[in-house]
Amino acid sequence: MELEKKVRPSHHGLYSFSANKALYFMAIACIVFVIVFAYVPLFGWIIAFMDYRPTLGLSNSQFVGFKYFLLAVKQPDILSSLRNTLIFAGFGVITGWICVIFSLSVSEIKQIHFKRITQTITTFPNFISWILMFSIVYALFSTTDGVINKILLNIDPTNTPLNPLANGKIVYLFQTSLGLWKGMGFSAIVYLAALAGVDPGLYEAAEIDGAGRFAKIKHIKLPAVLPTYFTLLVIGFGALLNTGFEQFYIFSNPMVGERMQVLDLYIYKIGMLQQSYPLATAIGLLKTFVSLVLLTFANLMSKLLRGTSIL
Repeated sequence: MELEKKVRPSHHGLYSFSANKALYFMAIACIVFVIVFAYVPLFGWIIAFMDYRPTLGLSNSQFVGFKYFLLAVKQPDILSSLRNTLIFAGFGVITGWICVIFSLSVSEIKQIHFKRITQTITTFPNFISWILMFSIVYALFSTTDGVINKILLNIDPTNTPLNPLANGKIVYLFQTSLGLWKGMGFSAIVYLAALAGVDPGLYEAAEIDGAGRFAKIKHIKLPAVLPTYFTLLVIGFGALLNTGFEQFYIFSNPMVGERMQVLDLYIYKIGMLQQSYPLATAIGLLKTFVSLVLLTFANLMSKLLRGTSIL
């Protein structure tokens, strides 16, 4: 007992400023960063409760209460924008399993050089901007100069040129595929990190018991990535309405604009193009409130079904 007391670090040593000075300074820098860029801008929410005009400023703008919140609910395009947002978010949740399957497949590659090449190729699109992504897609599918259409027309001149950029029937599937292509490799890194923490002794014990490759995937690797998957899924419910802006703004055109208009793009049009700043802020504030409700609900369901929560 006396030896245990000597070895065990004291409470003062664990939390003393002098012993952990570098860690405290790193934490302070992160806290300041979050306060400045995440909490200070929340002061702008006051615009949603005022008849704000840039020429008048906040001090001279009239307080109107929930006027713009009631006006936001009555907007003719708010329901269609919400529908498009939920559809794209739903497709994103459904295709999330593809990242899990891809990470399991990459972990089974034994040739180290081929494994690194695969990870590099699939992760690289995450660092490409949506502007460049649009250029690549346009170069592939343009009806006049697109590489794929040229190949199809050379094979059979009677083929109808593909035009997925202006096909409203496949816009949900096509845009989801582009998002998956861009982010799949980077998302798989999280699951590969979870697999890296698996005890190698489990694989050795499974081999002794006669387990094959698929048995080890089913009973060892898949249970190892499931907690990470469910954690990301619960967090994703909180961002269900945040489907993004750049992708839909860049790929939107008159042929598919009705189905490409998500809430973020709708808020941009109202706030920046129509210059109705209070209405845009009110819609954004409602979106934030709904996201918090969805996150709380998902966390509650996770606690009831899995016995664990993230909040």
